Amino acid sequence: MPTAHPSGWAHADGALRSTRPGGPHWLREPADPNALVAHLWSQTAAKEGGVLSVGGVPLPDLVREHGSPAYVLDEADFRDRARAFRDAFSDYAVFYAGKAFLCTTVARWLAEDGLSLDVCSGGELTVAERAGFPMERVGFHGNNKTLGELERAVELGVGRIIVDSFHEIERLAAVARELGRTVGVMVRVTAGVEAHTHEYIATAHEDQKFGFSIASGDALEAVRRVHAAPGLRLLGLHSHIGSQIFDTSGFEVAARRVLALHAQVSEEVGVEMPEMDLGGGFGIAYTTQDDPSDPSRLATEMSKIVEHECRALGIAEPALSIEPGRAIVGPAMCTVYEVGTVKEVALDGGLVRSYVSVDGGMSDNIRTALYDADYSATIASRGSDAEPTLARVVGKHCEAGDIVVKDEFLPGDVRPGDLVAVPGTGAYCRSMASNYNHALRPPVIGVRDGKTFTVLRRETVADLLATDVGVL
Repeated sequence: MPTAHPSGWAHADGALRSTRPGGPHWLREPADPNALVAHLWSQTAAKEGGVLSVGGVPLPDLVREHGSPAYVLDEADFRDRARAFRDAFSDYAVFYAGKAFLCTTVARWLAEDGLSLDVCSGGELTVAERAGFPMERVGFHGNNKTLGELERAVELGVGRIIVDSFHEIERLAAVARELGRTVGVMVRVTAGVEAHTHEYIATAHEDQKFGFSIASGDALEAVRRVHAAPGLRLLGLHSHIGSQIFDTSGFEVAARRVLALHAQVSEEVGVEMPEMDLGGGFGIAYTTQDDPSDPSRLATEMSKIVEHECRALGIAEPALSIEPGRAIVGPAMCTVYEVGTVKEVALDGGLVRSYVSVDGGMSDNIRTALYDADYSATIASRGSDAEPTLARVVGKHCEAGDIVVKDEFLPGDVRPGDLVAVPGTGAYCRSMASNYNHALRPPVIGVRDGKTFTVLRRETVADLLATDVGVL
């Protein structure tokens, strides 16, 4: 993020990057600002006469029916991506990471298409239960699961619980004993590998809240305690190296360290763990600078890594699992907004930035402000013959950092009433949405074969005030 500057945030190092000719180094002025960059959008997205449609539904029609802003979920795209991971990783258990985006509709799709589900809170577990998701195909993550959450997970027969602390091992063992159940357990380990998209650096990544450190010996001790605890069935080790990963280099380093521990457990503890989870974090294309791998390539490369390491260690290959979330739902959803104002702002050096304000913002997509994330955008309601202009799409909230799209070329005649659509908003946008400034969270509208259906309805004022128990 831009560093502090005495003259304000807009003067900070990096804040004005989009005012340089051409914007940031990866952003190129398009020959046609109406055209879609196909690999940023769901598979059914298309433009005709400048009007964007998804799932056969023109977005102006969707907005007339459901209002704006709205998340638009392409069912065919979501399910095809889920099946692509299932089929490419056919020898793996594929756990969809529910934290990316979860609702009963999505859980039912996943159940029907044969995927497993990863949850990390009691709320997400409740959604799975409501959807009738097979509990033996559910994994429960989290660094601080409450006693109530553990009890409910065990009662429901969750297939595996990924433990994250010594306290949790004790707590879970007590729950299993009290309920008279045997619980499948994986131990989350920290492999000392930090993933930064295209970079993988083995550093002091131990300094974080998740997992047991391999280097310190805590991971081995956690395995010993799980193995020794009545009611806990040791399944294997779990590793997760980060998010928005575009190749398998980091997985190679992590797999080597985790499999070395796997072999050490066999030798020193005398138990052959049947499973290993390589985690998720597979990246998607938010802008033209991103080049994600397809599931088939990922499966081939990751399987080769595990096969090679197991052969070198002289051990049998464990049953493997992965946890894609963003890679399935991210490209399957876009967000559509209505433009309210357009403001040309004069900057230092004679530069000008066009601020396009929309009717949403950081309450429906916090990732730009929180992670300095990049997004793309297009005008969704009409075509334009105007020359492209470098713009910044911003929200309506009382924050200077309320930015949806930092840098994008839009037609120079963008005006109030236009619809702007942002691709790649399926992962974490609705999941992390808020009522900041008492905004109402947008609906998720599913589209397929020219029809719309409500996945999550728009919040109402009644919803907003339901928890406000103050006396009038």
